[in-house]
Amino acid sequence: MALRTTVPRLTRCLRPFSSLSHVDETGKAAMVDVGLKDEQQRRSATATSRVWLGEAAFQALHEDRIAKGDVLSVAKVAGIQAAKQTSALIPMCHPLLLSHVRVDLHLEERNHAVRVEAQVSCKGPTGVEMEAMTAAAVASLTVYDMCKAVSKSIRITDLQLEHKSGGKSGTYRREENAVPSAA
Repeated sequence: MALRTTVPRLTRCLRPFSSLSHVDETGKAAMVDVGLKDEQQRRSATATSRVWLGEAAFQALHEDRIAKGDVLSVAKVAGIQAAKQTSALIPMCHPLLLSHVRVDLHLEERNHAVRVEAQVSCKGPTGVEMEAMTAAAVASLTVYDMCKAVSKSIRITDLQLEHKSGGKSGTYRREENAVPSAA
């Protein structure tokens, strides 16, 4: 029996190729050419996530008793680094010269959680939504990594785009309790 060496083509279930920006005329993945776009347009995005630590890990973090060190500072730096490396992690993302990255981590005592907020901006030909999402995700993963010795039950949830501005699609702001619409 011969081994199958090709991956089944997912394009059979996709919309017509011409309506997808990252698919060529044959249905294969392709990077969008942003070379003709206005490179001076300011673009920004904010993404958030939440790390549910549980009581024991939250108390250890709050009392600075995590063996790996200063969790919030390390997670902040990890998020900033991640935003700058997004194009190396997400195949169809273009490398961008980011002008600003901010990652804030807020302790939520009532929930025994950490809320992560990442803001990214640039002047460039394409948006920074993925950079903001990547920053929030990696900051959250760093909190998990540094606290996992206290609890393996830590959960990362609610990774989402909160706001974006600039570009052809204009401004987006998440509405409270928004549910994705069917395409």
